[in-house]
Amino acid sequence: MKSITFRADERAIEKARLKASKQKRSLNDIFNEWLRAYSESEPKDFDLDAYLKKFEYVKINRKITREEANER
Repeated sequence: MKSITFRADERAIEKARLKASKQKRSLNDIFNEWLRAYSESEPKDFDLDAYLKKFEYVKINRKITREEANER
């Protein structure tokens, strides 16, 4: 097995270690599982037509102003 080094946020690493510990697993084991799954997955093509069809029920009866569109 080959070793590699990554940089990550300390807090995220600690939270991940705690979570792995609760599962009685090592962070290394979990990362290797993720890496295998990631490397074996196929990229999905984005289907714009299907996406738009999913939201075709949304109807807007008037034009939205720039200010309304940018409200948070």
